[in-house]
Amino acid sequence: MKPTALLAATALAALTLAGCSDPAGSGAGGTRDQIRAVGSSTVYPFATAAAELFVQGNPGMKSPIIESTGTGGGMKLFCAGVGAQHPDIANASRRMKKAEFDQCQQNGVKDIIEIQVGVDGLAFAESKEGPGLSLTPKMVYEALAANPYGKGPNKTQTWKDVDPSLPATPISVFGPPSTSGTRDSLAELILTKGCESDPAMEALKEKNEDEFKATCTRVREDGKYVDSGENDNLIVQKLGANPNAVGIFGFSFLEENKDTLKDVPINGIQATYETVSTGQYPGARPLFIYVKKAHIAAVPGLQAYLNTFAANWNPDGVLTKRGMVAAPEDVRKKSAEAVKALTVLDGAQLK
Repeated sequence: MKPTALLAATALAALTLAGCSDPAGSGAGGTRDQIRAVGSSTVYPFATAAAELFVQGNPGMKSPIIESTGTGGGMKLFCAGVGAQHPDIANASRRMKKAEFDQCQQNGVKDIIEIQVGVDGLAFAESKEGPGLSLTPKMVYEALAANPYGKGPNKTQTWKDVDPSLPATPISVFGPPSTSGTRDSLAELILTKGCESDPAMEALKEKNEDEFKATCTRVREDGKYVDSGENDNLIVQKLGANPNAVGIFGFSFLEENKDTLKDVPINGIQATYETVSTGQYPGARPLFIYVKKAHIAAVPGLQAYLNTFAANWNPDGVLTKRGMVAAPEDVRKKSAEAVKALTVLDGAQLK
């Protein structure tokens, strides 16, 4: 880009932000001098760790504001528009959906940078005093689906009702809400896989995809599955008070609480750093941040914050020491290039 064009683009971005109100209360005359990120509770601890490193490496800069709203809630805030009253970054524990991308476009959020910052596992855990469950996607689906295989309301009460090999322990699962990317991952990686074990569901998918999705991903609402909000630490606490219950959250929360929790293997595979990083674990999933390119030049430190992420997501980096699983080398290389070149997402491959 020619210098004059670059200056014009920078000025335009600055004017766009300057014309908006300041939700962060910086008092900067309608502009914002503090990075704001919203979204995934799973990405939250890594985003805050990157914020700490950013402040350490950039004396005088304000610490970024990181809000745990859930991936879905974060995307709504992120896609609402460009300007100081809208966040700069959406943290996500799954990839942006096509519908979200389209909503962004409609609201003027045209240039979005997609950066995969790492990998996570959709962990299933129980108290150290728990029954020692070992589950499959089919078992999880039959225990949690509102209408298993479209054959009527779920009547199972114990894990033994689901499969004779399991103990007669009442089904009690604490998990993420519908606004959470972790819930989306549960639906895509586990529930749908379990649902597809019935050949009739494959036929339904061909015939009526909406009905297939509802049948395979809608969770029962009779108290067996408890929506526990966006605070994954709350689920950890509930497992301590309910030894027979199962919790579903990001792998890092299992890692941080190994003194009180134990893993519930899926398909006989435990959630470990190695199984998650290699994709062997059925619940492995990518973690992303989405950034508004229009905000890069206008919000002080935004580029430096992205650089901080990229400098610390390697296998021996600070973020992985905080519990994040490093992405494969080729993914890290692609992500580092996106940070450097500010590559814009075209949306063609989104679902």
